[in-house]
Amino acid sequence: MLLSGVLEEYYEIDLKDSWMYAAAEKNLPIIVPGWEDSTMGNIFASYVIKGELKASTMKSGIEYMTYLADWYSKNSSNGVGFFQIGGGIAGDFPICVVPMLYQDMEMHDVPFWSYFCQISDSTTSYGSYSGAVPNEKITWGKLDIHTPKFIIESDATIVAPLIFAYLLDL
Repeated sequence: MLLSGVLEEYYEIDLKDSWMYAAAEKNLPIIVPGWEDSTMGNIFASYVIKGELKASTMKSGIEYMTYLADWYSKNSSNGVGFFQIGGGIAGDFPICVVPMLYQDMEMHDVPFWSYFCQISDSTTSYGSYSGAVPNEKITWGKLDIHTPKFIIESDATIVAPLIFAYLLDL
């Protein structure tokens, strides 16, 4: 939708400052699991109830996982890192593609994530809502013992744009 220009009249910032637009230009997938459990999900559901939208307009969690499994299978041979913003389902959902492919699809040549970085404003701990610490992710088959792992405990609305600006050389 961003690249089509249909939303242009609603843009609130210059496109050169938009990480979402930069991701769209690079064709980077942004997986948004659990979006239904949000204010946006509630608003979307109200439009479906009113008959103004179809539920199929947005991908479901299962559709996201099947898309991610296909994408990861096609792109992971050269290494793919995992950059998690936030805790809970933001990370626990997409990072599970590796053990799902390995265990459930019996694809024993599937590589682990090449690196793991999480920005969280809550302390991660074993079984916490903010997500498991990286070593716990090893026990679930999500990361390898040798995977480089980083956790940044700070406000993601501040840290993520700084990291994106650095990576985009802005």
